Amino acid sequence: MLSENPSYWTLLLGGAALFWRQRRACALYGRYTPGQAQGRCYPAGLAWFLQEVPALLTPLLLLLWSGTGFETGTLLLLGTFVLHYGYRSLIYAFLTRGRPVPLHIIVFSAAFCSLNGVLQGHHLLHCAHFDHTWMTRTRLAAGCFLFLVGLSINVHSDFILRGLRKPGEHVYRIPRGGLFELVSGANFLGEILEWCGYAVAAGTLPAFAWAFFTVCSIGPRAVHHHRYRYQLSHRFEDYPPSRKAIIPFLL
Repeated sequence: MLSENPSYWTLLLGGAALFWRQRRACALYGRYTPGQAQGRCYPAGLAWFLQEVPALLTPLLLLLWSGTGFETGTLLLLGTFVLHYGYRSLIYAFLTRGRPVPLHIIVFSAAFCSLNGVLQGHHLLHCAHFDHTWMTRTRLAAGCFLFLVGLSINVHSDFILRGLRKPGEHVYRIPRGGLFELVSGANFLGEILEWCGYAVAAGTLPAFAWAFFTVCSIGPRAVHHHRYRYQLSHRFEDYPPSRKAIIPFLL
């Protein structure tokens, strides 16, 4: 039996609140950032590094502080968490050509990533227990496979999005290729699959709470992206007519 920390219910409540808030208006980032905030913005690469790197460092610092002797399951799941944020804070942040990010969003995101990194890392290192049969369970293989599929989709979708514009360009183009042929939010779908796979493999309330928060946080963004792109579709002769927002062929 796995020990659960009730503080993770904040992810469930926070996710529900974000979903409710984004029913009509998308979160303020990228093209949705008000024009008057541009004077308080910082380059996208620096912003992504500062706001995502806490989620990479806090679990690693907890691991170093706690010493050695952890179970293989603990290290495997911690490794998936660190792998995602290593990509997001070190590779994606270095390569991105996104819009400048307002300072208050950087601060809020960094604080949240710090908190989530501590919560997830603490639970895996000090609360969860995986018995000797866990490594042979189908759930682990399915969850890790789903995580790796999601990570691959995420990385490939980011590559496609970076190729839409040359450095310094601000023209808007419809992304094509990969899962963008099926959904507008291919990058969001990839990240959702990652954390759903993480939750399936771990089988704990905190992991499922984080997956739920991710769905509620970035799922609506994909819907807003789809509406925005659909409104512009009349300008593009090759716009995929069957493209959905986040779930291929359904939504």
